[in-house]
Amino acid sequence: MLDIKFIRENAGAVKHAVEVKGVPIDIDELLRIDRELVDLKQRVEAMQAERNANAKLVPKATPEERPTLIQRGKDLAEEIKALDPALRAHEDNLRQLLLRVPNIPHASVPVGKDDNDNVELRREGTLPAFEFTPRDQVDLLEGQGWSDFERVARVSGSRSYLLKGEGALLEMAVQMFAMSFLAGRGFTPLSTTALVRPETLVNSGHFPGDEESVYKLEGDELMLAGTAEVPVNSLYAGEQLSADQLPLAFSAISGAFRREAGSAGRDVRGLIRVHEFRKVEQYVICRADEQEGLKWFETLLGNAEAILQALELPYRVVQNCTGDMGAGKVLMYDIETWVPSEQKYRETHSCSYLGDWQARRTGLRYRDENGKLVYAHTLNNTGIATPRILVPLLENHQRADGTIHVPEALRPYLGGKAVLGQPVR
Repeated sequence: MLDIKFIRENAGAVKHAVEVKGVPIDIDELLRIDRELVDLKQRVEAMQAERNANAKLVPKATPEERPTLIQRGKDLAEEIKALDPALRAHEDNLRQLLLRVPNIPHASVPVGKDDNDNVELRREGTLPAFEFTPRDQVDLLEGQGWSDFERVARVSGSRSYLLKGEGALLEMAVQMFAMSFLAGRGFTPLSTTALVRPETLVNSGHFPGDEESVYKLEGDELMLAGTAEVPVNSLYAGEQLSADQLPLAFSAISGAFRREAGSAGRDVRGLIRVHEFRKVEQYVICRADEQEGLKWFETLLGNAEAILQALELPYRVVQNCTGDMGAGKVLMYDIETWVPSEQKYRETHSCSYLGDWQARRTGLRYRDENGKLVYAHTLNNTGIATPRILVPLLENHQRADGTIHVPEALRPYLGGKAVLGQPVR
């Protein structure tokens, strides 16, 4: 959410953000409602002032004057009451429009319509050169007896998964490695819920706009979040922190649930796109300073890259264009990891800097050195998400006999094993 005063004073920049991000909102209409609301408030304040002044005259009035003054007070009260519905309606309308106003993208962000216009920044790691015909993720899992897609589909429907034996242990090992790695870099580990109230999704910026992607628990007024960013963002909702409490840096693991609305027919096979998964999320609350925010952005990005490097996976870093970065983002980079069976990179991490856009929705403020209340800045990035990361992990580290090479970083979490699985004919 942007400050209404900022929108008034920078309408051109806000309209440009609306255009390049492709957000369906009319800023002129928003400003019209804002002006009408200001006028209504001024009328109410003027009548309240008159009513207060009138009330002070009543005790001093003569018997002849008093009835007229009393009646005037009643009339003013009725006029104020009559304006209340319009006042509340304008406040609600303005609030709903403000929730849809996008953030201003950083000057470095390329203008584009969708992910086809994203800009590759660099590639890291060496692509595998197999001397055999490589298997894809499903063939590797089924060859080792590590999955049972048919049975779990009978239990949970399509886009569900089940891992068995060393496949399940590998998934947990990746999660534990990421949590331990981030803890070693000063991020406070959190194990949190995916059950959230609807307002937390408004706070994070997922609502309004992404309602179709979220599972709702009818009758409980609860929903299932698609990332730990949602509950963690609201942990300090409405609180006033002190400057010396910042920055706050968390690595939060939780279940994650996405309906995948609109993805029919895409990535139906295997582990790339499932309804329920586990995710380690990096989340930072820092001071309201863009320079500090951009430093944290590089830190979150560097953490994710270091995790992929430790997993010995080739990847590329992509800068998201305006049309593919989301309404609230100031800056966003994706990391895409190489998937040999598809001969392309697939997105595994998204690093985002949101300025104070998210904090304004959440009511997340701190007192600076001068005692002034200021909205904090927030950032997030994936630490690791399973089972998606298992796709490049299995495919890049497969051996000719169908067994899987274990990167050294994961071996302490797998009983020291350097190879998983048995030779497959």
